[in-house]
Amino acid sequence: MPSKPIHPNQPGAFAQLQDEVVQGPATRRPLYEAIEKDFGDGYRVVALFTSFSWQASLADEDADMLEEVLRNTMLDGEHLVLLLNSPGGDALAAERIVNICTAFSDDGFSVVVPKMAKSAATMVCLGATRIGMSQNSELGPIDPQIFVADDPNKPTSGRYLAAHEIRRSFDNLLQRAEGCKGRIEPLLQQLSRYDSRLIEWIASQQELSKSIAIKLLKDGVLKGRSASTIEKRIRPFLDPNYSKVHGRPIYHDTAKQCGLNIDLYDLKGQPWGRIWELYVRLKHVVTDNRRPTAKVIESARETYSAHVAV
Repeated sequence: MPSKPIHPNQPGAFAQLQDEVVQGPATRRPLYEAIEKDFGDGYRVVALFTSFSWQASLADEDADMLEEVLRNTMLDGEHLVLLLNSPGGDALAAERIVNICTAFSDDGFSVVVPKMAKSAATMVCLGATRIGMSQNSELGPIDPQIFVADDPNKPTSGRYLAAHEIRRSFDNLLQRAEGCKGRIEPLLQQLSRYDSRLIEWIASQQELSKSIAIKLLKDGVLKGRSASTIEKRIRPFLDPNYSKVHGRPIYHDTAKQCGLNIDLYDLKGQPWGRIWELYVRLKHVVTDNRRPTAKVIESARETYSAHVAV
């Protein structure tokens, strides 16, 4: 019996296997299409994933990649659903991402958080008309994180500290120095580690994050409220005394109490099952040591990724 010819556009078995092993874009395309059908006609799903394993944060270039994906994905009249998972990054980049999403989705855009959208990624959520979450999805405080080097000679070696912790430490030392009645030298030595210009910059970054968050909400889901009212409503996102630590999760119930439009998905139902599968596959891409990938921005039609420099 003669063999059936292979379709010229059909990948061979080896190519398919390799795509599955490395979780190539083709393995995820059916999931995007299925999730879009779950939402209904006129919805388009786009993912923005940054790694929690590598040093990867939201930045201006992400806004450019996202705009390119949306330009080649969104049709007139479609509603954007942004699948967002990220530890955060630059506040200005978050604001640009919101502006781009709004420009391509006329009636506002939705965000779905399969697991974690922290810090600046939470700010992107604040600009959305609706936020899809499960009981385990996490948002977080938006106070800036500042990278502090352990050794001036090794600028890449260090850790991130919350901006308010740095300012509070500086203010405490300054107060102790001003009221010191004994030996002041130890306090002055500690104060010498701080650059006053850095302290001023940190203060401006804190004000910037708060200003952007309030503006996004004032233009969106909390339209008509005053800035002072919005600031009080979203205290869990702004006040370090509320969250205690930067990494503390803010779950769906607290977010809803702040006035955000939260859609709570059933963990065991659809479309959450498909959303979770897409999350697992994308997480594999940004944690795979064989080809370290920092970011993935993609839809069913288009994909971009940024790899870690090694």
